[in-house]
Amino acid sequence: MKTFKKIVDFYINSSIHVALSVYALTRLTGCLFEIELIENVSSFAFFGTIVGYNFVKYDALARSQKLEMRLELKAIAVLSFFSLLMAVYCFFWLERNTQFIASVFLGITLLYTLPFFPNRKNARNWAGIKIYIVALCWVGVTLFLPIINSNLPFTHYVFLVAAQRFILIFVLILIFEIIDLRLDDPHLKTVPQQIGVTKTKRVGVVLMVLFVLLEFLSTDFRMDFFALKLALALTTILFLLFSNENRSRYYASFWVESIPIFWWLFLVVLNY
Repeated sequence: MKTFKKIVDFYINSSIHVALSVYALTRLTGCLFEIELIENVSSFAFFGTIVGYNFVKYDALARSQKLEMRLELKAIAVLSFFSLLMAVYCFFWLERNTQFIASVFLGITLLYTLPFFPNRKNARNWAGIKIYIVALCWVGVTLFLPIINSNLPFTHYVFLVAAQRFILIFVLILIFEIIDLRLDDPHLKTVPQQIGVTKTKRVGVVLMVLFVLLEFLSTDFRMDFFALKLALALTTILFLLFSNENRSRYYASFWVESIPIFWWLFLVVLNY
């Protein structure tokens, strides 16, 4: 049992699970917009997420020399290095415009992590802005990169999906912020810190209702897609309502981050 727990912990701590969620949302974009050549972008998103998330999580600790290089961390460093090589390889298979946009999101990640400006903290510590940066990056990588790489037009439906995806990621992050409320620096001014847990949950529920209602604006409304998104919204709302500061770390880091994966798998089954 201890061995299994160590494997699961490494799977989560090394950002493989969150990278799989990003991969799933990217492939989901391929399904929604019938993009056949999606593997290069989705692989880039997967390996890039491992590198980006591990860099964000461990860079500050490493630079402050507060990070002991235990066996697990050495394994994470090796995984991140090979993921970087794979991300670079996939990068050169992307279209030139896609490479440019991907570089922009790389810049946002660096801004999020490194203190570029004198006497300033990194963007991760800018009060109240973290949740918007993360949600924006997820939408950009999982939706806009595949669209741009396939030279598809930015139609009404693209922006509709972007709005829905931003809402979903925003609410999923709210769950993390509720669970991490005791651990987060008060100066971060996360949503629960500013308005409290109860109001945060209300905001999340309202946003997920909006997520569902936006589907009616689609010019190609499909009842099966609507039913799937309704189930997704209800599942997310339940996770939100039952979230609290005493929840296990696996509640958010595994189960909540699994929601995009199950959404993609159900859509694949629905389509095929």
